[in-house]
Amino acid sequence: MDLNKIRNFSIIAHIDHGKSTLADRMLEITNTVEKRKMKEQVLDVMELERERGITIKMQPARMEYEVEGEKYILNLIDTPGHIDFSYEVSRALKAVEGTILLVDATQGVQAQTLTTLGMAKEQNLVIIPVLTKVDSPIARIDDVKEEIATLLDCDLDEIIESSGKTGEGVDNVLRKIVEKIPAPKAKLPETDSFRGLVFDFKYDTHRGIIVYLRVIDGKVSKNENLVFKAVNEKFNSLEVGIFSPDEKPRDSLGAGEIGYIVTGIKKPGVVSVGDTITLLKKPLDSLSGYMTPEPVVWASVYPEDADDFNLLKQSLDKLKLTDSSFSYEEETSGSLGRGFRCGFLGMLHLEIVTERLKREFDLELVVTHPSITYEIEYKNGKKEIIYSPALFPDDHELVKVMEPWINIKIITPPDYLGELMRILFEHEAEIGDSKDFGDNRIEVDALLPLRELMRNFFDEVKSASSGFASLSYEMSDYRPAEVTRLDILVADEIVTAFSRVVSKRRVQEEAEKVVEKLYKILPRQMFAMKVQGKTSGRILSSKSISAMKKDVTGHLYGGDITRKMKLREKQKKGKKKMKERGKVNISQDVFLKMMKSD
Repeated sequence: MDLNKIRNFSIIAHIDHGKSTLADRMLEITNTVEKRKMKEQVLDVMELERERGITIKMQPARMEYEVEGEKYILNLIDTPGHIDFSYEVSRALKAVEGTILLVDATQGVQAQTLTTLGMAKEQNLVIIPVLTKVDSPIARIDDVKEEIATLLDCDLDEIIESSGKTGEGVDNVLRKIVEKIPAPKAKLPETDSFRGLVFDFKYDTHRGIIVYLRVIDGKVSKNENLVFKAVNEKFNSLEVGIFSPDEKPRDSLGAGEIGYIVTGIKKPGVVSVGDTITLLKKPLDSLSGYMTPEPVVWASVYPEDADDFNLLKQSLDKLKLTDSSFSYEEETSGSLGRGFRCGFLGMLHLEIVTERLKREFDLELVVTHPSITYEIEYKNGKKEIIYSPALFPDDHELVKVMEPWINIKIITPPDYLGELMRILFEHEAEIGDSKDFGDNRIEVDALLPLRELMRNFFDEVKSASSGFASLSYEMSDYRPAEVTRLDILVADEIVTAFSRVVSKRRVQEEAEKVVEKLYKILPRQMFAMKVQGKTSGRILSSKSISAMKKDVTGHLYGGDITRKMKLREKQKKGKKKMKERGKVNISQDVFLKMMKSD
């Protein structure tokens, strides 16, 4: 394959700006997918992606496009737009030479547009600005083009107008990819070996792990002895091929190409994103890979039925083979039994992983309240990292607690600024600069404790701005935290799944809110019981749930009143004994209702 005839590119944009729709039109115009097989979101292969209308996992596709009689190979990697999946975007960008920056003509440049653009600039990629949805009756073409020109410091006529819906301008985009994005270069042009960078992988029950790679040097064919450099794991290439967009076997893959290798490996922990694959007999040096993503949000996941523990473990192992960015370790809870403490890149990532466990592996789960990592220093000088609220120590044991903060960027019309400032204040934000963003919008920078992001912050910002504000964030540093552990007791027993770490200034309000919510949804038992919120030995909130009643004298007709009195006294003693010994089994339904946002 002539390297000069290959173009590797990605599409980056804010969520819901039409990346997948533009990719659909490209596949259609290049005849990569036949019209009869064409459907919306062709590259979104997961059922969840199609349901939600968002891209969760990057997906490569190879297209052929002709310019002035010359045929070119265009390798596209479609990327997610949601902030939780920025890691996916960063991996895709390392495998390409250029990217399309897609901006919605009805919404303009948004916060996540700036984040993904920053990633592309870090990789020194060629950036092609494209305006989409120009066919919309509410498109603000001239205004948004001015925004893009200012952002990229480019001329207005460099910005391509297009519509993923009608296909308008998509030919121009394809032509510009060929013209502007440079052809890939092999690091070692004369080598007789092979070297490729793994940017993703998936698991197949029959064929094992299938790695997605960008070939950097040499070429690779079927039935070659290869090795993963990082773990020194040897394997045989059972099949090599390209994405068009389905997997299509080929005799070989050469330098500059993007494709896949079927490894046959079926054990977890072998393949890692960023690893280098090379020939076993003539190995080449490792390529610089990717940073390992650090979990941002933690939550414990337990099977509803304790007998399903092994199934949950196998399911997590398999899921890890398709999503390298979440982590997990085994843990045991007094009230919930054996389960796993899992780390996620954000709240949407948590939601997607738990939803996949339920759908793909038919598991009924209990998911605890999400938390973050705290750095703890005890009075005895010991230091510890805590990422489970149940393990968070009492206040009297502590000298110092440190928590992660984030830098956030909000872009909003000025009409909503007052309400957004109130929300930022309520969430303990430190508000920084605000500046005019053009097109009657303001950009606000702020610092925020990460724990506050999980307290419905996204939803509140969207609601307060009627959906017009956009938000992006990146991790900042650790700062001292004024927080405490809030325990929820049911019938005098702590339910660890409901424990949470909250701000000291909000602990009373939080205790009342959680107790009230649990009081409303917890079914009555055969004995009276209390639901309480407690912190550092103090009960902050309490509600009593009365016992279920049964008329034990209902079957008696007339007779001596003492018979009825004896039966009632016996019932009273029974309920007292039950209260002393009784244990409340909280159902899956109650856990699910408690985990849902109000």
